[in-house]
Amino acid sequence: MPYNTMATAVTPALIIYLLDCSGSMGEKFDGAKKIEHLNEALHGVLKRMVQRSTKGDVVSPRYNLALVPYSDRPRDVLAGIKTIKEVWDQGRPNFAPTTSTDTAAAFRFALDLLQKELPNLNGHPAPMVCHLTDGAYTGDDPEPIARQIMQLANDDGNVLVENIFIAPNLTQQPISDASAWAGIIDASELHDPYAIKLFNMSSELPASYAEVVQADGYSLKPGSRMLIPGTSKELVELAFAMSGATPTR
Repeated sequence: MPYNTMATAVTPALIIYLLDCSGSMGEKFDGAKKIEHLNEALHGVLKRMVQRSTKGDVVSPRYNLALVPYSDRPRDVLAGIKTIKEVWDQGRPNFAPTTSTDTAAAFRFALDLLQKELPNLNGHPAPMVCHLTDGAYTGDDPEPIARQIMQLANDDGNVLVENIFIAPNLTQQPISDASAWAGIIDASELHDPYAIKLFNMSSELPASYAEVVQADGYSLKPGSRMLIPGTSKELVELAFAMSGATPTR
């Protein structure tokens, strides 16, 4: 059955973060700037990855990461793929808002990276692309590229794509409790047209990942889309928890 390969020091999980750092990420949202919520939630999931990777005083390389903030172009801030310990040792993330939102360019970066890395990833968990944005893109349509990424696979399953959309009023019914929310099953549950587009660019949540997320105190169901409408700080935190939910051993 797919998506059951464990992340270990020998078979680490690869997660590529595509992070919208356009100018609008400097706007206030749920008590702080959107970019501050991003930095805080990313720090939280990195901390959780370190905890899941630590035995005694040793941090095993169970996760490999690429961090790609983007505005008018993607920036490879790690200069390639780094282990979770290497990322953690660089300190708390502190991204800042800049200009436009070329989402297609960011997904092209992820596609190129995956095409290079996938031949070496049989026996590893299926890679994941986690994309966060706060609004519509400028430039080319990213959906065809995201769908191309979702067709890539290793022996554990197709590459997973998660989307986080930070904005108000995205769902037909407000999400009042992030911990009790079961996730989005159908596009009809969404109110915003761009959220519906991101729904079509998002993978279904594997059962093995749902188990890890549920162990962290959430209620996402297997088969719900890996699309989180970030209408609150708590939902953004849930989204990043899901991005780090690769089962480990």
